[in-house]
Formats: sequence, C-alpha cells, structure tokens
Amino acid sequence: MIFIAVRFTARSDHADRWLDLVADFTRATREEPGNLFFDWSRSVDDPNVFVLLEAFADAEAGAAHVASPHFSAGLATMAGAIAATPEIINVEVPQQGWGAMAELAPTGV
Repeated sequence: MIFIAVRFTARSDHADRWLDLVADFTRATREEPGNLFFDWSRSVDDPNVFVLLEAFADAEAGAAHVASPHFSAGLATMAGAIAATPEIINVEVPQQGWGAMAELAPTGV
C-alpha cells in the first residue's frame, strides 16, 4: 500500500471553507478503484492547518490518481487557497488499509 500524509496550511481567509473547496477532489478520489482511504483532519492547535491521510492499493493506483483530471483540478483549486507549500510523507507499507492497534482496546463494552 502507498501511504501518504500531507499537511496543508490554508490562508486564513480560506480555512473555514477548506473542506468545501476540496469536496469535489475528495469525492472523486474516494471513487477511484485503487483508493483505500482519503481522510481530512483539522489541527486542534492551528485552525489553518489541515492534514490529509490517504492510501492507494499499490504504486499503479497512486500513479493513476496523480494522472487523473480531478488531481490536476484539485491542485489548481488548492494553490489559490494555501499559505505555504504543503509538507508530505509518502511511503510504501506492507499492508492494505488500517489494522487493529495491539496496545489498546475498549473496556466495559
């Protein structure tokens, strides 16, 4: 699986609209056959910072994502709304999707 984490700093005048700005891009990416997940989070420390966690089944699925029209359109939309160049972690990991955390489980359920 290709696992990617990207940290975006939105311009303050775009931060409250960020998820709306990326909604089409998010929807289209989630519909890709090789996409495993594509999830946004907002920082609790800085309301202008958003983190995207995404994964693709393999390198081919990741390449198809980057070559898609919605990828180009999404980047164009985000370029007008970011305050800085995003930071990225992109790694290949030997699993498909999320696994259960071994160190923690619910109690009293």
